[in-house]
Amino acid sequence: MNNLDANYKRILEVLRKISNENLLSYQRRTPKLKDLELISLALTAEFMGIDSENHLFRQIPKTIKCKIERSVYNRRKRRLANSINDLRMKIAKSFNEFEKFFIIDSMPVEVCKLF
Repeated sequence: MNNLDANYKRILEVLRKISNENLLSYQRRTPKLKDLELISLALTAEFMGIDSENHLFRQIPKTIKCKIERSVYNRRKRRLANSINDLRMKIAKSFNEFEKFFIIDSMPVEVCKLF
């Protein structure tokens, strides 16, 4: 799935199943983009390997882009760091609940060489 919008919607659907809608109550005005939607966008960018905010906001769909600015996204993402980690742990527990064995498909890469 290379479509950012489709990935975003799928991750948001999973997050809504395992989390409550209101994560933090730190803002006076209710934001257009809810905390769970922001976390979903952050996890989607990480999943797709988009590590640059500039690149993310070039690819982001207009339906999401009209809800949040880049500087606000960055600030709120930093505030929600603990909630993001908690949700990652919940997702990992839900994946690992019924599994006894895992298969990892990877290739070892030499990071450093000892002489």
